[in-house]
Amino acid sequence: MAGNNICDFLSNLVASLSDHSVAAKSGGCFPGEASVTLSSGEQKSLSDLRPGERVLTVGNGTGEFIYSEVLLFLDRDLETRTLFYTLHTESGASLSLTAAHLVFVSEGNCTEGMLPRSLRSVYASDAQIGQCVVVQTGGEGRLSRVKRVTLRASRGAFAPLTQQGTLVVNGVLVSCYAVVEQHALAHWAFSPLRILHSWTGFTGSHQNHEGVHWYSLLLHWLGRKVLDPESFHPLGLDQG
Repeated sequence: MAGNNICDFLSNLVASLSDHSVAAKSGGCFPGEASVTLSSGEQKSLSDLRPGERVLTVGNGTGEFIYSEVLLFLDRDLETRTLFYTLHTESGASLSLTAAHLVFVSEGNCTEGMLPRSLRSVYASDAQIGQCVVVQTGGEGRLSRVKRVTLRASRGAFAPLTQQGTLVVNGVLVSCYAVVEQHALAHWAFSPLRILHSWTGFTGSHQNHEGVHWYSLLLHWLGRKVLDPESFHPLGLDQG
């Protein structure tokens, strides 16, 4: 009975938030062919990735590469044709992500190595040539300069959420979050969902869930109530 009540609640919640789904869907994703590294060392495309698998990322506050569990997909769309910004780095790594998705950058000398405290999150659409991103080289991370930014369209869009709130996609460290430019704020906002998962293993969606996750819709709705519109990426705002 309790399970039915939870399902009914989530169904009603998603229905009540449906007006915000278009704006929320204009958030952050990667193309389906983008790859992550599993704890086994295997490379796996995001279109084949599933919750419960552990992927390469960087430990919060440590700067060391670790493996973090994929809790759910904030968005999972197999069909929609989506526009992606592609950041091409001097190391050879290339990362494609939507305009409102967050990527970590550093200014200045890219030969200084990886300095987590010097990194800041920016929208992919605001990433600039000459900025540095964190790339994986073997078992280590280092800074590599963005040498070119291009646009391309691809079918499918995927946004996995890890326990750490970050992951390495195509060899580049990125945030799991989008729409609001502050990674730390977004990670804090998803704390209840991470706690719920750690206590119960429940995230409110099944493994093959498609579309925008209900919690993302809820946060988008709440954010519109309490945050200044300038806090959002333009594509994350309702038109009207």
